[in-house]
Amino acid sequence: MHILHTEASCGWGGQELRILSESQGMIARGHSITLICPREARIHDEAQARGITVHALPIGRKKSGGVVALRSWLKRNRCDVINTHSSTDSWLAALACSSLRGAPPIVRTRHISAPTPRNAATRWLYTRATRHIVTTGETLRRTLIADNGYPADKITSIPTGIDTLGFTPGDRDSARAALGLPGDAPVVGIVATLRSWKGHRYLIDAVAALAGERTLLLIVGDGPQRDALAAQSAALGLESRVRFAGNLHDVRPWLHGMDVFALPSYANEGVPQALLQAMLCGLPCVTTDVGSIGEIAQNGTTALVVPAQDASQLAAALARLLGDAALRQRLGEAARAHCASGFGLETMLDKMEAVFRNVVAAARAH
Repeated sequence: MHILHTEASCGWGGQELRILSESQGMIARGHSITLICPREARIHDEAQARGITVHALPIGRKKSGGVVALRSWLKRNRCDVINTHSSTDSWLAALACSSLRGAPPIVRTRHISAPTPRNAATRWLYTRATRHIVTTGETLRRTLIADNGYPADKITSIPTGIDTLGFTPGDRDSARAALGLPGDAPVVGIVATLRSWKGHRYLIDAVAALAGERTLLLIVGDGPQRDALAAQSAALGLESRVRFAGNLHDVRPWLHGMDVFALPSYANEGVPQALLQAMLCGLPCVTTDVGSIGEIAQNGTTALVVPAQDASQLAAALARLLGDAALRQRLGEAARAHCASGFGLETMLDKMEAVFRNVVAAARAH
């Protein structure tokens, strides 16, 4: 199949990384992949670096020029299916295809748990213009069915798959030596784009509340909240205990150097890739029950789950884990086993391939 991905967002995070990893996986299976995105989007250059065919079109905003450009591209280039990823490109693709004879079917991947508007236009987009909806978690799927009334048979939950052989437990002491981290300090870490809803500010408050002054916080990632988080750390006197690592192509050494992983998100989550990666590395995790996080984080079994936006309970959970090596080991081992069994990269590719083949076959039958 020739699969066309569209992405209007110029941001950088799990959504964009999933598009790239899925595309590479499909190319390895013999499919042809094309990505259309704005030229200024980071995913444009990242796709090129990974050997993915990418075309720049003005689809960053909901404007008629984007519809015209996308329609013109589709008239000149054959593809079997379109996979849209953000609201803007989903609308542009739907409008472009609505006036195009023999237009390819659209699959809409819904990556986050933000509410979907309940109006006639959005219902048209999801149930008539779109042939099938993919959500990145079962909770997101159920919400679209229960709250929006979308047909259950048109929605499939396919969490993002992680390379279970690439993300495995590592040697903590070696990782810390390589990263210049002290070997004897308790280390809490987070890997996430620095956006407000990832809850970094609650994590900084929680680390400040921990007894003693030895615990280090590793913040891996970058984003619009960087300056605010640095200012918060400074105001709390944590400059020497909070390390901002920035965006990294390989986060595994940093995960291997942590004692505990935390993801205190309070909105916009499917099944987070960073949490999956941490669990596959055998890390004990503290997180929240937001979006589809509960599909991998089962309180007391595979993680400790705390209320969102509650720094005091987050601090208590961190202190509990840092003070109990046996609990850390038990949760880490259970988390790895759970994630390795159902959230691998090949599982995601199998399921996405099946969705694409089904919608292509249905379109050709009509």
